[in-house]
Amino acid sequence: MIHDMANVFLSLEPCNGDQIGYDTSENGLYMSHHKELSYSLNPYTSDLKRNAASMMISTLSNDSGDFKRLRRNPSLGESLGSNSTFYSTDNSSSSSSNFSIPRNDSTNSVNSLSLLQPRLHFRDHVWALKQRCLAAEAIEEAAADTINQEEQNGEGMKLVQLLITCAEAVACRDKSRASVLLSELRASALVFGTSFQRVASCFMQGLADRLALVQPLGTVGYAATHAMNKTDIALEKKEEALMLLYEICPHIQFGHFVANYSILEAFEGESFIHVVDLGMSLGLPHGQQWRSLIESLANRPGPPPRRLRITAVGQNIEKFEIIGDELEAYARSFSINLEFSAVESNLENLKPKDIKVHDGEVLVVNSILQLHCVVKESRGALNSVLQVIHELSPKILVLVEQDSSHNGPFFLGRFMEALHYYSAIFDSLDVMLPKYDTRRAKIEQFYFADEIKNIVSCEGPARVERHERVDQWRRRMSRAGFQAAPLKMVSQAKQWLAKVNAYEGFTITEEKGCLVLGWKSKPIVAASCWKC
Repeated sequence: MIHDMANVFLSLEPCNGDQIGYDTSENGLYMSHHKELSYSLNPYTSDLKRNAASMMISTLSNDSGDFKRLRRNPSLGESLGSNSTFYSTDNSSSSSSNFSIPRNDSTNSVNSLSLLQPRLHFRDHVWALKQRCLAAEAIEEAAADTINQEEQNGEGMKLVQLLITCAEAVACRDKSRASVLLSELRASALVFGTSFQRVASCFMQGLADRLALVQPLGTVGYAATHAMNKTDIALEKKEEALMLLYEICPHIQFGHFVANYSILEAFEGESFIHVVDLGMSLGLPHGQQWRSLIESLANRPGPPPRRLRITAVGQNIEKFEIIGDELEAYARSFSINLEFSAVESNLENLKPKDIKVHDGEVLVVNSILQLHCVVKESRGALNSVLQVIHELSPKILVLVEQDSSHNGPFFLGRFMEALHYYSAIFDSLDVMLPKYDTRRAKIEQFYFADEIKNIVSCEGPARVERHERVDQWRRRMSRAGFQAAPLKMVSQAKQWLAKVNAYEGFTITEEKGCLVLGWKSKPIVAASCWKC
């Protein structure tokens, strides 16, 4: 593909002369025939056009496809004064019998020529011809890739315009026009197409769901949106997609790494420690985040903590208890006394009395992609949760959230922000997994598609994917009485990113004390730390 040739560009550059050999300029090798133009390699040209390939091929070959006759420079022996020999090929045949070796008794011209350019052996000419053939093939392939890329870019732009036009029609409650546009989208937005075609298919589904809830023109607002009752099969598919996302992509692992690093610093030198996990790390099986923390606590200098308590907060109490039993057994293998408990409650109804805090223990609160779900228009729900956390007086609160603005007051603004954000995510998945890999389809269609459809189609209490940017979280946390605790671990995070073999394109940057994981400069996930 054209991206694989980003550092090898070819350009057209005229050269005069009859010989094949080395050019003393920085452009390297060249070849010409009589007084026709030849073409040289140039690493600084970025545009490859179809004409470049056709011109190159026509110069190197005649109508029958064979290479034109070539003349070579004098060999080392000839430049020392022997009779000069020129090798030529006949168009009628490619066999070695067609080579003729005429003699030339005039050595003065050869000697003068040898003073002007490097002395070459026959193998140099063979190598040069081979490189020119490879260059011609590269030009042809690159030109074809460029044409395909231009066609894809053109199709992509049409798809973007179609999505935006459809979103505008849905926002204006124009059902007839929106229905026509959705029909066009279904033909172009493919689940196994390009990265943008795949993300467009998810947004198309969200627009279709929103259109079904639109009231007739003249009425105010949208029909009441209710969260769909997910079947057991749908929940199993989403859990499988979440596990694949955790294993393949660095998004959630990044949050776990930053959180555990900060928690270890808070627990340094402490013997009685307590972690309150909001959402129990998204309900991932086996409690991977806390297994890593247990190992780090066991391997730190000095004796292990005398008691580690983990309290999970959420509504999937049965799954939490299974995870807790596994973690207690895992901790015993490291000679750590772990006490696990679970609080069955959603975050909006959480009360300080639900969390049992013992005297003399150090408390931290962990929130991985959870608090955005309680961000509402009134802000009362989030303020209530933050007030409960503040009353617990944790040493630190670790906050990991999607770094994007999907909670604006206007539908079209949210739509465009989400389209930009998830296009970057699907682009990263395009690099990490092959085109027809079912794992990628599961991650996109059973995990990210649910988020996209919630952002696009839902309003009111049903819209729970209310992601916000770091600056907005900073203002919300400050108003709730929290103070930022800057994360000074950029180098450690970059080392971790290299260790997990994340694909080139993922970046980690520091932004006003927060750490941000991004894909090609587009922020994806942000981690921050807060004190009471």
